[in-house]
Amino acid sequence: MGEGHPAESDLDKQIAQRLRALRAERQWSLEELARRSKVSRATLSRLENAEVSATATVLGKLCAAHGLPLSRLMRMVEDRFTPLMRRDAQPVWTDPSVGFQRRSVSPPAQTLAGEALACELAAGARITYDEPPRPGLEHHLLLLEGQLDITVEGRTHTLHPGDCLRYQLFGPSAFATPAHSAARYVLFLV
Repeated sequence: MGEGHPAESDLDKQIAQRLRALRAERQWSLEELARRSKVSRATLSRLENAEVSATATVLGKLCAAHGLPLSRLMRMVEDRFTPLMRRDAQPVWTDPSVGFQRRSVSPPAQTLAGEALACELAAGARITYDEPPRPGLEHHLLLLEGQLDITVEGRTHTLHPGDCLRYQLFGPSAFATPAHSAARYVLFLV
């Protein structure tokens, strides 16, 4: 998340507040969350105080420790339900360290499970997740542009425009683009 951009700074603060609240709800110390998430206590403290922006990998680890998808965490940051979400109102989260951008296209709703995310991953990028946020979470990934390698259950699938990969996530996963091609895709979570 870029420095000086007010919307991103506000989102960092909202994420920080939600992470702090999730830890408090479980009555976990920073040490306990560090143990469960494998994220250092110092990093957790800086995240909860909005001193740094979280990367996709770190948020993935935290969501796994809490047993919820990243998309659910992002919906928790939004507290109102509106059935129509115009593009300019859709929250965008970026991880500039790997060139990843994620836009929540589904209107936020605490009580609804399915959602759609529009994602972009820069050329030559790789994001890995040690474990799923919730075992068995169903994914439908539709590649719109570029090329994307997705590794699930130790098997790598190379997707080209129009390809759709449907899977349930139980273990580690990775998303990677070749050096010559970025990827733009829609991810449906159920």
